[in-house]
Amino acid sequence: MNTENFALCEKIVSPSYIRQGLQAHRTHEHLIRLLIEKGKCPEDEWDENTIELFLHELAIMDSNNFLGNCGVGEREGRVASSLVARRHYRLMHGIGRSGDIAAIQPKAAGSSLLNKITNSLVLDILRIAGVRSVSSCFVVPLATGMSLTLCFLALRHRRPKAKFIIWPRIDQKSCFKSMITAGFEPVVIENLLEGDELRTDLQSVESKIQQLGAENVLCVHSTTSCFAPRAPDRLEELAQICAKYDVPHIVNNAYGVQLSKCMHLIQQEMFSYLSSEIKKLSEAHGERLLETPNNPVSLAMSLKKFHERSDRAVTQLGSMLFTRLVSGARVVPVGTKQDINGYTFQGFMSHTNCYQFPYLNAASAIGIKKQDVDIFIKKLDKCLKILLKEKGISGAEMETGTAMLEKSSDADMGQLSETVQNNLKIGADMVNQPV
Repeated sequence: MNTENFALCEKIVSPSYIRQGLQAHRTHEHLIRLLIEKGKCPEDEWDENTIELFLHELAIMDSNNFLGNCGVGEREGRVASSLVARRHYRLMHGIGRSGDIAAIQPKAAGSSLLNKITNSLVLDILRIAGVRSVSSCFVVPLATGMSLTLCFLALRHRRPKAKFIIWPRIDQKSCFKSMITAGFEPVVIENLLEGDELRTDLQSVESKIQQLGAENVLCVHSTTSCFAPRAPDRLEELAQICAKYDVPHIVNNAYGVQLSKCMHLIQQEMFSYLSSEIKKLSEAHGERLLETPNNPVSLAMSLKKFHERSDRAVTQLGSMLFTRLVSGARVVPVGTKQDINGYTFQGFMSHTNCYQFPYLNAASAIGIKKQDVDIFIKKLDKCLKILLKEKGISGAEMETGTAMLEKSSDADMGQLSETVQNNLKIGADMVNQPV
């Protein structure tokens, strides 16, 4: 609806009503204009009507949605299923051209514009999250492994003699396979155990560069986001080593945006709450919360008792949590062996050949709520008590665990009552009144 159409509408409906509708329409248009003009995240979130209006207007700029369009090429944005078309707002052409994903697609001005705006918004988000020096970025439908592979392949032309990638160990398969897929030989650097925490062995990284020859090293491949007790790699120190020997530094920053100082402040309260609850529960069962001060997201709780009695009990705990709808918690046994592309990793999942004891991971990532923590603690406590009873492990901690369970149950009932009242919109004066 443009201004002329609104003027025509005044002949059908009262002009005062139409002008009011025009004013509302201009509010949506103003938001869209600011987004296109500035290319930054809006200060206030958009409502769904504005988002859908923008997407629909972009879609009708693509040739497959032109009225009377006659397409006789190989790439015409045709779709057989109307369900698929609606799901994607009829943006069917995709982006880029053959050999250049950043190129403008002549048949899809709307999709191309959406792509450019998306890249601009993500760049703004990265800067807001703390990566001030980033100058450009683009969004592609790739996961961690393939993204890393493309980065390594891009470096190949700059360093034709290089065949090694120095990699402080992180037990995540796609990270390792990305180096193999790109045609390079990973050089695994084992982590150092400092207390409970696993840290980057900087001396071994530098020694390996000297031993192999800097010209033969494609890059150092480090990691930011990981499960405790491993800590994020020492990025600044690694960067200094790389600069000293003129070796590129590729940082696997998957999930790492949430580790920036800005995001850390947002989630710090939930991290502290999760940490305190796991600490209380672990002590109640004769275990302990591992000290991993350099990991601001992931926590780990020891499982020494189960390891002493039965290795099977450790993995059984993970299965019990999973069947009770607890997702994301990882139970890491001792001594697991994993072969990946001809390389054997001892103690796989623990980021080192032989960690001191098995443990359980939990993370306070973006979006976690207090209710998630409370339910997790309640279910973990129940699973631990069942296993302790099955394995014949008794002690004062059982009584403490029972008390914690009762406390959690009372809290859950209070939360349930509050939720029901909010959902049904029951007034405070109506609560506890006789029926």
